[in-house]
Amino acid sequence: MRAFVVRQYKAPVQEAEVPEPVVGPHDVLVEVRAAGLNVLDEKIRAGEFRQVLPYELPLVLGNDVAGTVIGLGDHVRGFALGDEVYARPGKDRIGTFAERIAVAETDLALKPASIGFEEAASLPLVALTAWQAFVERGELRPGQRVLVHAGAGGVGTVAIQLAKHLGATVATTVSARDADFVRELGADVVIDYRSQDFEQLLDGYDLVLDSLGGENLAKSLRVLRPGGKVIGIAGPPDAGFARELGANRLLRLAMTVLSSRVRRQARRLGVTYEFLFMRASGDQLRQITALVDSGALRPVVGRVFDFDRTVQAVQSLGQGGIRGKAVVSRTESSIRQHPENRRTP
Repeated sequence: MRAFVVRQYKAPVQEAEVPEPVVGPHDVLVEVRAAGLNVLDEKIRAGEFRQVLPYELPLVLGNDVAGTVIGLGDHVRGFALGDEVYARPGKDRIGTFAERIAVAETDLALKPASIGFEEAASLPLVALTAWQAFVERGELRPGQRVLVHAGAGGVGTVAIQLAKHLGATVATTVSARDADFVRELGADVVIDYRSQDFEQLLDGYDLVLDSLGGENLAKSLRVLRPGGKVIGIAGPPDAGFARELGANRLLRLAMTVLSSRVRRQARRLGVTYEFLFMRASGDQLRQITALVDSGALRPVVGRVFDFDRTVQAVQSLGQGGIRGKAVVSRTESSIRQHPENRRTP
């Protein structure tokens, strides 16, 4: 089976032949039609998560998938052969830059009927991130105010739309060229991060979704009302994340130390900070499917790469400049070109 792997951390991604996926009793075998690209893929390749996500190398990269069901584990009841599905596989079972992948039934959902595979593949990781930040962690309610950083990016484009659907007033930071674009997505307050300082313009916000970290995170704490919350997806990780991982005592201590400064800053301001590393959830994806099919949420795909150009696609992750998400796509013609690699149900 063709796939794109990293053989050692910091090394370039390479095309390789890898074994067929092992399909367990609760797994669904998916023929990949499209796979989303995420900054997380580049961070994994660079080894930035090796302490908390100790993957065995060589590793097939890829954290988003949309495709067709071509095989079922013995205990699978919720899907049928031929179903069009999408998922963010569990963090221990990534590998969507491949021709096929086995996904746990609980992580999978039928893709929205109103969109194609490429748009569907752009959604799982970023949409689940926004859902878990706003619905689970932030408990965002109508009338509240939320700041979404990097509003034209993968997470930002979905987060703006979800926050508006939940009834919030949304501020976002973007470059000037993206101002009208994010207004179309629903942003109420648009700040040009190159020429304006959001800390000087915003105050009394209920929630911030921070995807940048560093000084941006520190400033985000200061735009909150007392009792407000910053949810960070760029770090630093905290003790809560360590507990979610089931990390050992030493790693829990390390994460507590890493986040100690920002947590102290938050306490002094009467606000809170939480680190979010999204988790796979088929149940939440089904709710996201309903939002897409109702028109409340639309995916934003800024660039599509052919599957054969996955190496170049991963290299593009550090370049920026793409609105929404980039995806790699396996068209019907490319699948037909490799019939020897197509698995029969």
